[in-house]
Amino acid sequence: MYDRVLITTDGTECSVTAAAHGLALADAFDAEVHVVTVVDVQAAGGVFDAGGLTADFVEALDARAKKQVEAVASNADPATTVHTEILKGTPSNEILRYARENDADLLVLGTHGRSGVRRVITGSVAERVVRLADVPVLTVREREETSLDTTYDRILVATDASEDAEAAVEHALSLAARFDAEVHVLYVVDTSVIRPKLGNLVPETVRSALETVGKEALAAAEARAEDVGVDAVTEMVDGVPSRKILSYADENGADVVVVGTHGRTGVDRLLLGSTTERILRSASTPVLSVRRGDENGDE
Repeated sequence: MYDRVLITTDGTECSVTAAAHGLALADAFDAEVHVVTVVDVQAAGGVFDAGGLTADFVEALDARAKKQVEAVASNADPATTVHTEILKGTPSNEILRYARENDADLLVLGTHGRSGVRRVITGSVAERVVRLADVPVLTVREREETSLDTTYDRILVATDASEDAEAAVEHALSLAARFDAEVHVLYVVDTSVIRPKLGNLVPETVRSALETVGKEALAAAEARAEDVGVDAVTEMVDGVPSRKILSYADENGADVVVVGTHGRTGVDRLLLGSTTERILRSASTPVLSVRRGDENGDE
C-alpha cells in the first residue's frame, strides 16, 4: 500500500517523533523513504526585513536544514533506500509539490497543534497539507510528553459510512495486518447536525435511520476485517464525532487514529471546521488522514 514514504522535518521535537513513525511505517511496508525539509527564507528573515538577507544567514539556514534531514536519514534501517532533499519556499506548497513529483503515497509530518486567532489567520502547514494532499497524511502533534514508541497494537478507525471513511477503513486494516494489531471501528451517531433546529428533541425516526447506517457501516468493516484476517472490535456511540473519537482513543489506548477527510476548503471550513481538523489539533496519538481514492494499492 505504501511504496514511497515522504517524511518532512523541521528539527522540532514533534517532527522528530513524526519521523520515527514514518520510518517504522516504511519498515513495515518495505517502502522507499524521502526525507525533506523546507527552508522558508522569507519567513526566517522576517517579512519586514528591509535590509535583505546576507549570504552568511542563508548559508546557515541551509547548513541547519542539511543536519535536520541527515539526522532523520541516519535513523533509517540500513536496508532502506533513503533520499534527502532541501526545498526552498513556502513549506506546504513545497511539500505538496515534492510529493506529487516523486509519487509519494504517504506523507508524514509533525504539527504544533496551535489554536486561536493565529491559526485562523495563517493556518497550519500540517492542516493545509492534509486538506490538499492527494495521498494519506500521518500527523504527529506536539505534546508535553512525546513518546517515541512506534508500536501499533490498537488502531482506531472512525467511520461515517462515507466513501472517505471506507478508504480510511482499508488503510486501518492494512496497518493492522502489517503490525499484527487489533482494529477498533467506531461509528458516532451525530445528531448535532440537526439539533440546532430542533433543540434537544431528535425524532426517533431520524435517530433510528442514523443508527441503521451505523450498524451497516460497522458490519461491513467487520466483514472486511475478517476477510483480511484482522481482529476487529466495533462500537457505536452518540455525540459529537470529534469529541467521541478522541475520548474513545484515549480510553482504549489507541496507538493511531485513522479518519477520512473530505478535504474541503473555503469559508465553510473556516467557519465550521471539520471533524478531521479538530482531531488533528487535539489528538494525543498520531492521526492518519485519508480521502477516497487513497485506498488503492497493493497491500
